[in-house]
Amino acid sequence: MLCAGWAYRYVELADGRRQILGFLLPGDLFSVLNLFEPQSQFTVAALTDVQISRFERPCIRARSAMSDRLQLMLENAFKDEHAGAIRLITVLGKCSAEERIAYLLTHLARRLRARSVIRGQSYPFPLRLRHIADALGLTPVHVSRVLSHFRDRGLCVVSNGVLNVLDEPELDRLGTVA
Repeated sequence: MLCAGWAYRYVELADGRRQILGFLLPGDLFSVLNLFEPQSQFTVAALTDVQISRFERPCIRARSAMSDRLQLMLENAFKDEHAGAIRLITVLGKCSAEERIAYLLTHLARRLRARSVIRGQSYPFPLRLRHIADALGLTPVHVSRVLSHFRDRGLCVVSNGVLNVLDEPELDRLGTVA
């Protein structure tokens, strides 16, 4: 579990390219499936300084068998992880670059808001162009163009590790996946 900082899950392809599977925020499990699989299907890398807590798989399985509350919590975490994967597959397969980036920004904003990290319409944003590109199947140049276009349209500005959302309704509309 990530206790502090930002990290990301990724898979590295044979040619060295990577696909970022998701960004981890404080309180996130690396993956619910990791609790039940003998080996992880991905790697985790830190974006910022992080603190993690490690759980032994047999201990979690034994505790969840004895605790309805823990079992329900793990089930809900698995459902959320699964639903997020389906949304991301849909975004990657059917959305434009603008919609993909807006989706990522609004998705992270919602998650940060749930953790009371947002101050007004600004929140910490340690992602670089390469991270966004590797998460959304784009090039860093394309990500830069879209973020410049968002800035010019008055939707948002990314600067010095902070994302300032200027027009939340429009950014949310653009990034909403049915």
